Amino acid sequence: MSTTATRISQLGTVVIPVTDQDRAIAFYVETLGFEKHADVPFGEGYRWVEVAPAGAVTTIAIVPPPPGKPTGNVETGIGLHTGDIDSLHAELSAAGVDVDDEVSRMGDPIPPLFWFRDPDGNTLMVVETP
Repeated sequence: MSTTATRISQLGTVVIPVTDQDRAIAFYVETLGFEKHADVPFGEGYRWVEVAPAGAVTTIAIVPPPPGKPTGNVETGIGLHTGDIDSLHAELSAAGVDVDDEVSRMGDPIPPLFWFRDPDGNTLMVVETP
């Protein structure tokens, strides 16, 4: 294994394909409270939209899938952090978000966590951090 340092300095953007960008924007911005960092046209009739929690460096691009590629019901592998998992779980549930029935508490070293699904069924995880 090489000991050469990587020239990659940070994680920038992760992409979630969605069927309806306006619906996804409403969910990520209005329901989750993210900020919209970009919403620009590109190509022929496409939009590049990025959202993120306030102050975050890494963004989520919510974009249409490439032609012929499926969208929805994807395990995104995205983990979001919160300082109060029980309150966030209750808030999202009350807002009608498709969340797990309860917060999973497996014990150390695994923090409390739950999963939720966006309007396209894409799954994201929330983990409690100190």
